Amino acid sequence: MKKGIRSRAISTTVLAAATLVGSLAVAAPAFAQDAEATSDWEISGNAGIFSQYRWRGISLSDEDVAFQGGIDAAHSSGFYVGTWGSSLAGYGSYGGSNTEIDVYAGYAGEAGGFGYDIGAIWYLYPGTSGTDVVEITASLSKELGPVGASVGVAYAPKQDSLSSDDSFYLYTDWSAAIPNTPVSLNAHLGYTDGSLSIDRGFSTDGDYLDWSLGASVSYDKLTLGVSYVDTDVKGGDPSINKITDAAIIVSLTAAF
Repeated sequence: MKKGIRSRAISTTVLAAATLVGSLAVAAPAFAQDAEATSDWEISGNAGIFSQYRWRGISLSDEDVAFQGGIDAAHSSGFYVGTWGSSLAGYGSYGGSNTEIDVYAGYAGEAGGFGYDIGAIWYLYPGTSGTDVVEITASLSKELGPVGASVGVAYAPKQDSLSSDDSFYLYTDWSAAIPNTPVSLNAHLGYTDGSLSIDRGFSTDGDYLDWSLGASVSYDKLTLGVSYVDTDVKGGDPSINKITDAAIIVSLTAAF
């Protein structure tokens, strides 16, 4: 990613050598200050197409193709803010919405050899009412040789969209790059407990597990991925079984 630096114009009319040297001496510090100020922020984005949108093991695109993309702004202090969106297919509580939009902010850094990330996410579903959810998130990550590992929690406090109840999501992610190749492997395990499981109709038991195994190949800014996703949700409702059963997800994403 390139960081933008504002250029400061210098007159091309040279009245005298002394004037030129003096003007450069004044302009240089100001230019340096501008460069230092703007370089504290880094803007990045992503866009992709997925064979379906699986959120914590659930197909919110009703097993249809999903288009996704987002943009982030990160400060050198560790603060970040961003937004991300995905097409939906009107499943269940999101029946009036064709889009999910997430707005988030947080702070990331390192301490004691671990990476940490603390933030909040606001899930929005335009065209519906009573479906927006706010979660507080926290995670720890660690490089274990060639393997990257992380554990985290997402907590949705009591709110109207969850029938005035709360919900937890605990998860762990693992990843590793195969040396001297553009191939990476990844694994995920998550556990949902609370209203996000029941109110959204994902599980009548109030909790469920989701997991995935995948691989990706990167070239320049493009990444082709494939993953196997499944849950332990079991029930008699065919519409629920359809969006919670095992699936192979193929994706093509671009970073910029």
